Parts: sequence; structure tokens; C-alpha cells
Amino acid sequence: MQVHESSYIDENVEIGEGTKIWHFCHVMSGAKIGKNCNIGQGCFIGKDVVIGDNCKIQNNVSVFEGVTIEDDVFIGPSVVFTNVLAPRAHTKKPYLKTYIKKGVTIGANTTIVCGIIIDEYALIGAGSVVVKDVDTYSLVFGVPATVRGAINKNATQWYFEQKNEEG
Repeated sequence: MQVHESSYIDENVEIGEGTKIWHFCHVMSGAKIGKNCNIGQGCFIGKDVVIGDNCKIQNNVSVFEGVTIEDDVFIGPSVVFTNVLAPRAHTKKPYLKTYIKKGVTIGANTTIVCGIIIDEYALIGAGSVVVKDVDTYSLVFGVPATVRGAINKNATQWYFEQKNEEG
């Protein structure tokens, strides 16, 4: 494990062997980060967040309480996970659970609205806003993100759904 001296790791955090945490990160109490992960500069990992093995989280990502990320997930720069559907400063809402399954790729500047499941090996295009569950091997993008095709397990090929002239 390697943690840059400018990062702050709260008590009761589990960090797996071979994981690197770069500059200016904060990992809150109860978080569990697996083996061989790479957490980029300026990331926030919230209370009780679970991150699996071999995950790559790029710079400036906020992973708030209620999020579980399985193994082999790639999260691009500046992705944000929410945890309350209707946030208000004057009320305390329960945090909704969000699950990012094995092998998912999430493009830069994507927002993941809480309470959903992104299933195995799905690919979320950059700049998307994901507001509902995403199926296995789906290629989604847009605002809101919609299914645009499918992708194979290794993300080396994808195809777009064919649309006829009527829609």
C-alpha cells in the first residue's frame, strides 16, 4: 500500500495490498478499498464505501456513502456519485445504495444518481447522467443516459443499435 503524505486516511479504514492513493485524497472511516487499486489525485471516498480489487479511480472523483464498487471497475476523472434523491440543507435523508458491478467503465464527468445498479461490464459514456439501472454489457450515454448499443467484456468492440428512419 502506498499513500501520498498529503492524503488523509481516517481511522478504521481497510486498504488492500498494492493499492496506491495519490495526492490530496480523503478516505473516511469504515471505507474498504481492495488490492491493487489506484485512487487518483483529489478523490474523496466516503464513510463505509466499499471498493473491490483492481479498480482505477481517476482524479477528482467523489464516491459518497452508500456506494459499493465491485472488482475491475474503471472510473474516469471528475465522476460524481450522489446518495440522496432530494437533498435539502435542513433535512437528513437516508442514503440510497448504489451498486457498480464487476468490470464497469464510467467515462469522465459522469454523474451517477443514487439508488441504481450498473450491471457487469457496462460502459457509460463521458458526460452522461445515469438516472436508472444499466444492464450487463450495455453501452449508454447522454443526458439522461440511454442505451445506445452493447459492448463486449474486454471493451474492444461495441455496436450501436440500428435505428430506422422513423425513430
